[in-house]
Amino acid sequence: MHAAVLHELGKPPRCEAFEEPVARDGEAIVKVRAAALKPVDKQLAEGTHYASPRTLPAVCGTDGVGHLEDGQRVFFGGTRAPFGAMAERTVVRRAFCFPVPHGLDDATAAAVPNPGVSAWLSLAQRAKLQAGEQVLILGATGVTGQLAVKIAKLLGASRVVAAGRNARVLEKLLTLGADATIQLDAPPEELGATFSREAGDRGFQVVIDYVWGRPAETFLGAMTRKEFAAIQSETRFVQAGESAGATIALPAAVLRSAPVSITGTAGIPPRDVLADALQKVMAHAASGELRVETEAVPLAEIESAWQRDGRGRRLVVTT
Repeated sequence: MHAAVLHELGKPPRCEAFEEPVARDGEAIVKVRAAALKPVDKQLAEGTHYASPRTLPAVCGTDGVGHLEDGQRVFFGGTRAPFGAMAERTVVRRAFCFPVPHGLDDATAAAVPNPGVSAWLSLAQRAKLQAGEQVLILGATGVTGQLAVKIAKLLGASRVVAAGRNARVLEKLLTLGADATIQLDAPPEELGATFSREAGDRGFQVVIDYVWGRPAETFLGAMTRKEFAAIQSETRFVQAGESAGATIALPAAVLRSAPVSITGTAGIPPRDVLADALQKVMAHAASGELRVETEAVPLAEIESAWQRDGRGRRLVVTT
């Protein structure tokens, strides 16, 4: 079979022949139809992710859409190394194969689940978003951030502020549920003032952060109190990405003066939690409420496609 084969960390994979997978107990062979090319796939291949492969060669791709041997169309994850999703066939645990709703095309079915479930769990499970709360999405112009804006509204947020660096996508987000937008590449002093203004007297009860780096530093700095004050409401800050930088400087005064708690996404949740979130995301995608701009790329062109920037849309590798 043909697959996107990685021979060296930091280099793009190549489409070439690879050994056929053989299923073990509790596993299934999937004939792959489509696999989304996500930031995490690139991080894994670069060697910068904590789960990057330690043995090469290996096939890239963490999840996708395909058919089981009985013909059932499924979304799958949890491929067994060295097999990945960007291949004509792969092997996965049966427990991580989920039916795809009728009417949902392969590209959307491959592109929506990973960012959609990530955003859903960050908001509902980690941040514990409650109806009527105010939400800030840092990095809202990426694929996951765009979905997070819409999902926050679906979960009952009263006001969602979208912050990002892509002016075109920020404008589009105003039609998808965002109540206000913030340009993240503004000078720090101006950006901090904008965060404070948009937070208002209520503040943000939930912040989902896909950027970290300078924007996160500026936001947390804007939250720092200059005097003793009674707590009005707590900010639950969920760290979910690092597109603007892997580290920040965090003054102790931020955590001592402001009612903020910082958590991460905490890896893969239990299967029942994951399955419930996936079912909800897929249902909203099938109804048209959750959409992702996609661009299909043949598996044979993976090496050149690997270098491209999706710019707010998801590249989907097709077999």
